Amino acid sequence: MVHQVLYRALVSSKWLAESVRAGKLGPSLRVLDASWYSPGTREARKEYLERHVPGASFFDIEECRNTASPYEMMLPSEAGFADYVGRLGVSNDTHVVVYDGDHLGSFYAPRVWWMFRVFGHRTVSVLNGGFRNWLKEGHPVTSEPSCPEPAVFKATLDRSLLKTYEQVLENLESKRFQLVDSRSQGRYLGTEPEPDAVGLDPGHIRGSVNMPFMDFLTEDGFEKSPEELRAMFEAKKVDLEQPLIATCRKGVTACHIALAAYLCGKPDVAVYDGSWSEWFRRAPPETRVSQRKGGKA
Repeated sequence: MVHQVLYRALVSSKWLAESVRAGKLGPSLRVLDASWYSPGTREARKEYLERHVPGASFFDIEECRNTASPYEMMLPSEAGFADYVGRLGVSNDTHVVVYDGDHLGSFYAPRVWWMFRVFGHRTVSVLNGGFRNWLKEGHPVTSEPSCPEPAVFKATLDRSLLKTYEQVLENLESKRFQLVDSRSQGRYLGTEPEPDAVGLDPGHIRGSVNMPFMDFLTEDGFEKSPEELRAMFEAKKVDLEQPLIATCRKGVTACHIALAAYLCGKPDVAVYDGSWSEWFRRAPPETRVSQRKGGKA
């Protein structure tokens, strides 16, 4: 494991509320609401416009992605990411705090945390407990839209934190990396359908281990302690001293694995960006495991 001083991956609502109250939000501290919900459930941008953390901007993950890709939620280019976050007032000197409004406490925020890190930005944190606990603790909200002064952000892709289809395919033979899938057990096994998916059967990549991302969170929506997280990895025989790739359906909840490992002192977990949505459509059938159709997805 790489032993280095790691930037704090989590900040508390109390810390953020004090920063808001002290007028610290500005070029050196930006807050982003990264909420996203399945179509037909909740409307993330509408909810942001109704109430959000004072000074927060809305990070639209539908806009900040590779819209030309046939797969879901693929990373944008360096230039695309730099332009997008620059318009939100984020420079390379900004401490970015990300949250979302999911009832679990955190869903999409870790994806944006990882996106900043994969594009070379170290000073980024997730609001522990999310907007759910910000509200529960009685911190202020506003409907006033944020209009930050645009900033210049230079993005430099850190390829060590990103894995491609070809690299994961090669890893099936070399077994250099451990592969952990963050989806629910039913979707991993292939016994439950992929939600809102057309032409995408459930199942998993051969050789992957299942660690559902919800298990990293407490019932109250906070990240579990590093001690609890370490015990969870140990129980699944995942060695945090060895290389690790995280996967899911579209590269979103895989970032919860990267965050959990980071909280245990392992900052180098790579995310397979295409994840199951790409693997299912491209990989040889014998590499797709499912209990649904005679063992192959």
